[in-house]
Amino acid sequence: MMQDPASSTSRRDLLFLVLAAVVVFGAGIGLRNPWPADEPVYALIARDMLAHHEWLLPMAGGDFFQDKPPLFFWMVAALDWLTGSLTWSFVLPSVLAGIGTLALLYDLARRLWNRDVARIAAFALLVTVQFTLQSRRAQLDALLMFFTFASLYCLCRQLLLDGGWRWALGAGAAAGFGVLAKMVGFLSFLVLLPWLFAVWRGWPGVRWQRPFVYWFGAALACAAVVALWVGPLLLRARGDAAIAQYAHEVLIEQTLGRYGSPWHHVKPWHYYLKLFIPLWLPLTLLLPWLVPAWARALRARDARVLLPLAFVVLYVAFFSASSGKRDVYILAAVPALALAAAPMLPELLVRRGVQWVLAGFLALLAVATAGAFVFFTAIRPDRGARLLSDGGLDSAAPLLVLSAIAAGAIAVFRLRRAALGVVAFFAAAWLVLGFWVFPQMDAQRSASAFIARVEATAAPDRPLALVEYRENFLWNLRRPSLNFGHRRFREGEQELFDAAAWLAQDGRRQLLVSAPSRQRCFAGATPAQAVGETGGFEWWVVSGEPDAACARQGDPGRAILYTPELPRTLWGRARWPGE
Repeated sequence: MMQDPASSTSRRDLLFLVLAAVVVFGAGIGLRNPWPADEPVYALIARDMLAHHEWLLPMAGGDFFQDKPPLFFWMVAALDWLTGSLTWSFVLPSVLAGIGTLALLYDLARRLWNRDVARIAAFALLVTVQFTLQSRRAQLDALLMFFTFASLYCLCRQLLLDGGWRWALGAGAAAGFGVLAKMVGFLSFLVLLPWLFAVWRGWPGVRWQRPFVYWFGAALACAAVVALWVGPLLLRARGDAAIAQYAHEVLIEQTLGRYGSPWHHVKPWHYYLKLFIPLWLPLTLLLPWLVPAWARALRARDARVLLPLAFVVLYVAFFSASSGKRDVYILAAVPALALAAAPMLPELLVRRGVQWVLAGFLALLAVATAGAFVFFTAIRPDRGARLLSDGGLDSAAPLLVLSAIAAGAIAVFRLRRAALGVVAFFAAAWLVLGFWVFPQMDAQRSASAFIARVEATAAPDRPLALVEYRENFLWNLRRPSLNFGHRRFREGEQELFDAAAWLAQDGRRQLLVSAPSRQRCFAGATPAQAVGETGGFEWWVVSGEPDAACARQGDPGRAILYTPELPRTLWGRARWPGE
C-alpha cells in the first residue's frame, strides 16, 4: 500500500515541531524548584495528594485549597509517581500542554489552508512570548489553554470542515476538562457567536448543521467530564459541613463571585489593551499589516478567519468585563490569534516593510541588552550589584550573551530571512534563561536558601508556626510546622490574632513572622531573631509574649499541624529537592 506523501510530510513537520518545542519548553527542567506565583502551592498540593491519596479534596498545608479544581494537581501527582522527581514533574503538564497546542494548531491550519501556512503559524506561536513563558511555568493556564484550543479545534472541524456530531462531542469533552483545569474551559463555545453570524449572513463554507442536537450532546459530554469530580465531591459534602463549605467556595465563590466581585488583582477595564502588545510579541509587531489583511478577509466573507479572530476579541472582552484581571487570563486567546494570522503570514514575511520591522526588533534587542550590561557594570555598578544580589545572579554576563545572540541573528539571517532570525533569537534566549539564568536565581526565587536559614535559626525541639506563610516555605521545610490556614487575607488581621493567641499559650513556641506583622502584634515578643528577606519582607523568628490585645481576639484552635511527607513513586520514595 502506497504512503500518502502529504501525510508523510505532515508527520515530519510535526516531529520537527515537537522536537523544537521540547528544546524550548524543556530548557532547564529539573534545575529549579517551584517559584511564586502559584507554582509552589500547586506542586505542594500534588505532592501531598500522592503521599496521602486524597484525590478529591486539594489541600494546601493541611487546609482546604478552594481556589481551583484538581485536574492540574492530578497530572502533577501522576507525573511525580511516574518520574520519581518532584523537581521535574511539577512543570511537565504545562510543557505537554504547550506541545499539544502547537500540534493542534499545525493540523487545523493545514486542513483549513495548507502545509506552508501551518508550519509558519506553528513556529510563530512557538516563539510568542506569553505562550512560551506559560508553557514553561507550572500554572494552570497552559493546561486551560490546551483544552480550550482543543475544544476550539473540534468546533472548527465541525463548523468549517463538516466534521459531524463526533466533533461536537469532542468539543464538549475538551471543554469539560478545561473546566476541571480552571472552571472557564467552556469559553471555547464563544466561537458559536461569529459562526451564527456567518450562517445568518450566508457566508460561504458555513451551513446550519442540526445545531440543537449537536450542542445538547456537547453539553452532556462537558457535564459528564465535570461530573467525574463534582459528583463524588457533592456526595461527600452531604454529610460533612466543612466539605460542603469547600464545595460552595470552589464551585460558586471562586467562579461567579471572583468574576463579579473580585477581591484582588483589581485592574481597569483597558488593562489588556496595553498588556497584549508586549505579551504577544513578536506577533504583535505584524499588526500594522495583519489588521488590513484581516479586514480584507472579512470583506471577502472568509469564515476561517472570522471564527478565530472573533474568538480572540470575545475572549479578551469577557475577562476585561471583570475588574479582577491577571495577564495569564488571556493566554487561551493566543493560539486562536496565531490561527487567525496564519493565512496572512507567508505573504507578510516576504514583504520588505515587515522584514525591516523584524530586523529592527532584533537590532533593538541587541542594543538594549548591551546597553543594560554597560549601565549596570560600568555606569551604575552599585545599582547593578544590588539587582544581581536581589535576583540571586552571579553576574550580568547573560545580558551580553543575549545581545550577541540578537546581533548574530541579524548577521546570519540578514534582512530577507529576518523572521527566521527572530525565531532563532527567541529559541536561543530561552536556552540561556533555562540553563544559565534561572538555575542561579532558584535559591532566591524558590526561598530554599531562606528556609535553610529558618531551619538553622529556629530551635528544632520547639514547635514552629508560620504566619501569612508562602507555600514555597512549606515546599522547602522538612520539619513539621503549624500554620493558621491557607490564604486568609480576606479575613483582615484575624490570622495574626490567631497566631498571637497560639504563641501566648506556651513560652516554648516559636513563630515565623514578617516584619510588618511583627510590628503589629509581636513587637514585644522576645527573643526575636532575624532570618533574612524574601517576598519583599524581612522575616523574624519570635518567641515569648505577643501583644495582649491581639491575643485576646484570636483563636489558637485555628492552628493546623502540617508534616511534610515524601510520596512513594514508581522508583521508590521520592527525594527532597536538591538531593
